[in-house]
Amino acid sequence: MKAIILNGSLERRTESTSGRISQYFSEGLEKLGFQAEIFTLADSGIPLFDLSLTKTPLAVERMTQLFLDADVHFWLAPLYHGSIPGVMKNCLDWLEVTARHHPPYLTDKTVGLICWADGLQAIQGINTMDIIAKSLRAWPLPFSVPVIRTALFDHENPTKISSQYAYKFDQLINIAATKRIENSLYPVKPG
Repeated sequence: MKAIILNGSLERRTESTSGRISQYFSEGLEKLGFQAEIFTLADSGIPLFDLSLTKTPLAVERMTQLFLDADVHFWLAPLYHGSIPGVMKNCLDWLEVTARHHPPYLTDKTVGLICWADGLQAIQGINTMDIIAKSLRAWPLPFSVPVIRTALFDHENPTKISSQYAYKFDQLINIAATKRIENSLYPVKPG
């Protein structure tokens, strides 16, 4: 099974918050037998959303195929001014090119949501991603992880995710994997 980790930050460094969380999810998923790919917006080359173009940009075609091929999605985003970064929303808007696919958009894809902020407001980013995922006909998991960034890393070993958040991330990974396995055993039949 395939999983995609959408790193919605423009950070490129592996030691950044988004890089460390992405790597944690990648390693956890691979332990469960998933083929995990990290999609980093900073390296994606996704242009500004423009449906008036006569040809879909190659970077968008690549992104779209990765999103459609993945059985499970994990969307990670920092909270910027009460929402997710605009570049992340722009990337997700490009999924409009799948509107005429059968099924369209991210129909029945499982999506786990993670957002971090310096304060207590990360849930606002989760809410934004939840609405977007549902609009794209995906199934956001009922368990998500809003993160207080100052508690994310272990105080004695700042390169390591704290035990509190490691537990929550592991829960999200396991719930997503279980949901995906159930869906493959008992697929929803089109009505």
